[in-house]
Amino acid sequence: MKPASPAPVVLVTGAARRLGREIALALAAGGWRVAVHYRGSKEDATKTVADCIALAVDSELFYADLEDETAVRGLLPQVIQHFGQVDALVNNASTFEHDSAASFSFASLEKHMRSNTGAAIVLAQALHAHVLARQASGAVTEPTGRFAVINLLDQKLWNPNPDFFSYTLSKAALEAANTMLAMALAPQVRVVGVAPGLTLTSHLLSDEKFQALHKLSPLGRSSSAADVVATVKFALENASITGTTLLVDGGQHLLKFERDFSLM
Repeated sequence: MKPASPAPVVLVTGAARRLGREIALALAAGGWRVAVHYRGSKEDATKTVADCIALAVDSELFYADLEDETAVRGLLPQVIQHFGQVDALVNNASTFEHDSAASFSFASLEKHMRSNTGAAIVLAQALHAHVLARQASGAVTEPTGRFAVINLLDQKLWNPNPDFFSYTLSKAALEAANTMLAMALAPQVRVVGVAPGLTLTSHLLSDEKFQALHKLSPLGRSSSAADVVATVKFALENASITGTTLLVDGGQHLLKFERDFSLM
């Protein structure tokens, strides 16, 4: 009898808290072994790992500053060393700091581009090289479409406003990279964007304000964490999707907002 293949491995960046944690737990519940990346939230990341393990899958935490190219290039090899393989990547971690056209600086743009765009591309590059090596060794014989990169984007790319100027530029660059990477990494690796609307509240919004803003969409509700997680799982599991972005926002991108949600 042919031995069973080991469970697939996914690296989720920024998986200590919020949406990244929800993605990690959902994939663990689906049988994925989960590499939990964190930068400044080790205690929360440790809890995410423990909760993944409680779902009967292997999980481990990995630190990296995504603004540091050397650290980013060292991240996937660490995951491979622990699990023996990596099958998918969810680029969820994101720097989100306010600036405007008036306060824009090279420093702000570079910070966002490094963590939100450059890190995602370098990790995708590393996954592709890893898959090629596995194919060359004969370790991978499955049909194409199994390996994937999921890039978390933002509905505001389709509904732009001038707030969070550098953040938006970095996500726009990643959305463009989505298309180019899908072509460059095919047929070994698929690349799919997932663009949520207003999903979770923050310190910038009261609960009452969040609930009011969440309803501002053609469907009367924006995305929930469960909606986004389900879309990430769908993108990982559907072997025919690449080079596109799935908007999960209740149609918020169809409305015109003059300001970012946090400043409305």
